[in-house]
Amino acid sequence: QVQLVESGGGLVQAGGSLRLSCAASGRTFSNDAMGWFRQAPGKEREFVAAINWSGRTTYYADSVKGRFTISRNNAKNTVYLQMNSLKLEDTAVYVCAAATVLEARTRGRDYDYWGQGTQVTVSS
Repeated sequence: QVQLVESGGGLVQAGGSLRLSCAASGRTFSNDAMGWFRQAPGKEREFVAAINWSGRTTYYADSVKGRFTISRNNAKNTVYLQMNSLKLEDTAVYVCAAATVLEARTRGRDYDYWGQGTQVTVSS
């Protein structure tokens, strides 16, 4: 059974940092593109960041560019999202996803596997 399990969410003050992790199991994800999406209450899910199979290519939403960094460790079947300079508007459930393609994708419909999500709450 394929599983993506996120961790690392929590409550943080504005300006602070969090590091999210997504551990994959049930298949080898080293040849998959991985991504992070988020959904705030009352809003649609939105793309946050994506990384290709090797980790050499990354994409970011404009709203997080320069503050968030996506990375991966294929030996550990894990992808990370380092979030710095967090803002109130970053509050959301963050979800990890895997796409069975080599190159990074920014559209949710291109992803095949999804985690359950981890809550990130930024307070003032």
